[in-house]
Amino acid sequence: MIAVPALLAAAVLAPGAPDEAPPTDRRPNVVVVFIDDLGWADFSCFHDRADVRPAIAARPTEARTPNVDRLAAEGLRFGRFYVNSPICSPSRTALTTGQYPQRWSIGSYLAHRQLNADRGVANWLDPAAPTLPRLLQAAGYRTGHFGKWHMGGQRDVAEAPLIPEYGFDESLTNFEGLGPRVLPLLDAYDGSKPKPHALGSDTLGRGPIRWENRDDVTAAFVADALTFVDEAQAAGEPFYLNLWPDDVHTPLFPPAARRGDGSKGELYRGVLKTMDAQLGLLFDRIRHDDALRENTLILVCSDNGPERGAGSAGPLRGLKAMLYEGGVRSPLVVWGPGLVEPAAVNSFNGDSLFSACDLVPSLLTICGVELEDGPGFDGENLADVLLGRANRSRTEPLFFRRPPDRDRYFGVDDLPDLAVLDGAAGSSDGSSPVGPRWKLLCEYDGSQAQLYDLAADPGETTDLAAAHPAVRARLRDAVVAWHESLPPDHGETFGD
Repeated sequence: MIAVPALLAAAVLAPGAPDEAPPTDRRPNVVVVFIDDLGWADFSCFHDRADVRPAIAARPTEARTPNVDRLAAEGLRFGRFYVNSPICSPSRTALTTGQYPQRWSIGSYLAHRQLNADRGVANWLDPAAPTLPRLLQAAGYRTGHFGKWHMGGQRDVAEAPLIPEYGFDESLTNFEGLGPRVLPLLDAYDGSKPKPHALGSDTLGRGPIRWENRDDVTAAFVADALTFVDEAQAAGEPFYLNLWPDDVHTPLFPPAARRGDGSKGELYRGVLKTMDAQLGLLFDRIRHDDALRENTLILVCSDNGPERGAGSAGPLRGLKAMLYEGGVRSPLVVWGPGLVEPAAVNSFNGDSLFSACDLVPSLLTICGVELEDGPGFDGENLADVLLGRANRSRTEPLFFRRPPDRDRYFGVDDLPDLAVLDGAAGSSDGSSPVGPRWKLLCEYDGSQAQLYDLAADPGETTDLAAAHPAVRARLRDAVVAWHESLPPDHGETFGD
């Protein structure tokens, strides 16, 4: 393994460093595609699931995602992968740091500085935070970020650190970050003049700006990502690449031919199909190059659940900004013909429970990076699960805190403040489900507890809190203790 200096590792707070040998002596390339506001059931490679089919059948039209589907057919699908927040900025922070985002006071989307202060949210991710790209960069990887950032440099926050300060050699972002960026023009294809959509980014400076039609912004990110791959390959350098489109987030402006009847759902499916085709250019570049095909791992997932009326969480309860399953469970597709266990190809893993923060130590292991001081993350090393070599779950519970500005959303009042998933409860040895998979939701003080057995009731329809008081007490006490151990936000008072 490649050792990373202690200076870079020192910022990591929690115990439990990666300790498994890398699966190959080669240094694999890694591509992480993090889609914005995609529902758990929105990739068509998930539509063969019996529990998903009724939701899909209810749509007037179905959106196919053939490029992601091809990755799934040649790789793996995961059904119990979670992001660490039901909203964008904290979800991205967890995937970047391997830690719960509340450690860095990022509990909701980053906005204007006054709104951030009102909610108890930082203006940007502290550069002292551990980051996956910085650790890989120190180990000799070329690193690039192309797409939405939203961890600093938005609205009226012009002095945030630039993306390279977090360990990236190159970057291109949108209005949720600084440095080189692409800003969208909203064209309704109705004869009116396209309208700029910048949320103040065009006034911040700190990097060159170019304008593209909203339906071409992902294509711009892909084009720069392709150049990045070409240059890394020509230099003989392994690479780590974030491709984080701001599709399928609103505003929804697909090409004219994919606007359908103009309803929100049809516009969403038009954006989804367009994005899939644009991402396919990068997927095909890697697939059709023998060297890259055999030594590249691609992961595709979403930052949180869908907006109402846009994407679909299938049978799962809840939407974006909610701690119910539909807000925090994400589809995950993993592709890597030279890395994934051949027997696992084209399989669906519906047992292994893990999250975005678990990806950080797992990918470090896959890339052969060892931290000299043995620091760890809130995430656990599940490299063998990602590569289809095991069917286990994380051993520690998985905790969630709602965004401080989201006690009500999409017409639902008094949403739960906290949630916990009992990671090890679904199996005796991590290899097969044997009994309840408990999830508890409650208020900050542990009151109003709801308890669900996700093995029997993934839609969270039957509250079992009264029937299982010991389980309720154990999980309630655990999640409240976790909540109280972290920097507070203003969730208990915001909006009062």
